Amino acid sequence: AEEDASLGEAERRHAAALMRVNHCGEVCAQALYQGQALASTNEPVKAALERAAREEVDHLAWSEERIRELGGRTSLLNPLWYAGALAVGYGAGRFGDAWNLGFLSETERQVEQHLQGHLDRLTPRDARTRALLEAMQREEAGHARMAQSLGARELPDVAKRAMRWTSRVMTTVSYWL
Repeated sequence: AEEDASLGEAERRHAAALMRVNHCGEVCAQALYQGQALASTNEPVKAALERAAREEVDHLAWSEERIRELGGRTSLLNPLWYAGALAVGYGAGRFGDAWNLGFLSETERQVEQHLQGHLDRLTPRDARTRALLEAMQREEAGHARMAQSLGARELPDVAKRAMRWTSRVMTTVSYWL
């Protein structure tokens, strides 16, 4: 795009890598919610999880399109990330709906923080990537509010730390691969 012409090569590569991380995160979010929905027996919760998974498809498409515009590629490990996240989502769902929703809420809270970190690291001149990240951030906050409204329980600190550690591994690896 015309606005991308003002970005240097290093800025484009960095933005593409950040968007690859976000794309990978959307692959994982979709799989998490699908796994959680598979495990839930509560129809309203199941429907909310399925709706959240469908909404992540938009984020997936936005991320992939932006990666291509910047001359990058998606993560080579997406099938592995998807399978792992599907299993984790199913496992979270087996703890019951309140914990299942708590997992969704905490996931979205951490994703919001992660997106803010990317906004902070992105050159201010990359208005297109910035607009996509801000839109994604708003929608992720909506998913967290939805989970809270359906009765999400606060996860224990040890679970939150484990989620942050797992996320750190995924984001670091997917930045490069």
